Amino acid sequence: MRDPLKTRGARACFVFPASLVLLATLAGCGYQFRVEGAGPTIGSAAAPASTVPPPRLVVRTLENKSFEPNLEARFTNYLRHEFSSGSGAQVVPDTEAADLVLSGQILGVGIPSLSFSMTTTLESRAEVTMSVTVTEARTKRVVWTQTAKGSSEFYITPDLQFNRVLQNRAVEQAGRFIAADLASRFLLQLESGQLEKPTVKPAESTTETTVK
Repeated sequence: MRDPLKTRGARACFVFPASLVLLATLAGCGYQFRVEGAGPTIGSAAAPASTVPPPRLVVRTLENKSFEPNLEARFTNYLRHEFSSGSGAQVVPDTEAADLVLSGQILGVGIPSLSFSMTTTLESRAEVTMSVTVTEARTKRVVWTQTAKGSSEFYITPDLQFNRVLQNRAVEQAGRFIAADLASRFLLQLESGQLEKPTVKPAESTTETTVK
């Protein structure tokens, strides 16, 4: 994991008020003054905040078409959480007035083996595929559709019951990653104004991690 902050040491120098001494001292110390980014502009006004309210979005319970039971409620909650915090939309209950409606399906859950010995599987992967569609609440026009895949790997142990726990955890993590990925992609579409254009062929995204 990359460290969030990296510090770089510098030698201390005592700078006197005289300008020549100041320049000589700074040159001797090896300091470099550097500004990254555009930086502030003197005398300019701050950019005005957007006055357009975020679209109100209803996230309906997903339809579970996979062979893995009891995923629809949890995966729907993952979507509601991620879209509430990272999609640019305001998620509202189904009973309230909304601008957009998100519906979708859990298309499949697979548990393929990744590595194995002569007799046992050593490592497996939980693979989840989900498809979502966003429509206008009033006109029912489809404004966005996306298919996403998520995977999470886990190791196999001699304990069969614990293996099931690891598998369930991997499936849930894959669902969380898909929800976060869909929310970020929806935000990109919203900020770029693409939601106002006719929809194109659904794109597909993939996320994965390892459960140890």
